[in-house]
Amino acid sequence: MSLRHPVELVSVFAAGPGGGNPAPIVVDAAGMSDRDMQQVAQRYGHESGFVLPAPAGSDCDYEFRFWVPNHEMPMCGHATVGAVWLLHRNGRLQRDRLTVQTRSGRVGVRITGATPEGAAVEISQPVGRIEALPQAQLSRDEILDTLGIGEAQLAPLPIQNACTSRVKTLIPLASPACLDALAPRFDRIEALCERIGSTGLYPYATFDAGRQIFDARQFPRASGYPEDAATGIAASALSFGLLANGMVEASTRTITIRQGRAMKRPSQISVRFSFNADAGSGSGSPDGCWLGGAVCREATSGEHSGEHSGAPS
Repeated sequence: MSLRHPVELVSVFAAGPGGGNPAPIVVDAAGMSDRDMQQVAQRYGHESGFVLPAPAGSDCDYEFRFWVPNHEMPMCGHATVGAVWLLHRNGRLQRDRLTVQTRSGRVGVRITGATPEGAAVEISQPVGRIEALPQAQLSRDEILDTLGIGEAQLAPLPIQNACTSRVKTLIPLASPACLDALAPRFDRIEALCERIGSTGLYPYATFDAGRQIFDARQFPRASGYPEDAATGIAASALSFGLLANGMVEASTRTITIRQGRAMKRPSQISVRFSFNADAGSGSGSPDGCWLGGAVCREATSGEHSGEHSGAPS
């Protein structure tokens, strides 16, 4: 990338050394073309974020855009968290509350404190929408076949499509061991996701029900790599699926989604439901959620080039 648009690489939602989802970020992307942005994503092999001036009349502080190697995405949770963390670290934020324009809509951002690595960042997501699969039994059979598992590996819960910014297919498994052992037929995922109206398969398992801790893996439809180390948008969708199934509380208590272990990039995403101020904290139905997690620098700007972590292609 040119000196005018340096790329800074951060790791978002890290839960230990080598963990998290790498995100190449350009904090001053004004003047970059779509092709320029896509080339960054292709060069690094990861979801990439680009910070632009807010559109005139938007009443937002910034516009963020996101690319994966194959296409532009309307929203990316970990790249948003990483971009805000970098803006704060670089002294570009004047306050701890801001609004970002994305292609999926406006996203609220708040700095909730400080960590040894920098700001603690949370971003908003709208209330989740939970839907049954189209042609439920046929879809269920095809999902099991694609994941290479049988009925015995499923938990006694529905397979559902869930969405806050993008539709993810929530697949409840019997245990974290079943989740870790998955060996999907990756060549079938894109066609399956197209048919069921999803942007990725998100199998999950309960790790500790009392502490609201769940494990998950993300197999995207067509991003240019087979698995994600941490997926904030999917974690927020899962949280509403868990709520719909009575597995978590309708409160501001933290829900923890662990991801990336199978890729040897341990990650952890925190989700907290938000409530209308008039209803009182933790009362009634959530009107959205806040998601966040740890951020750290992955490598020196411009020095990293290579495949998406854990990706065979």
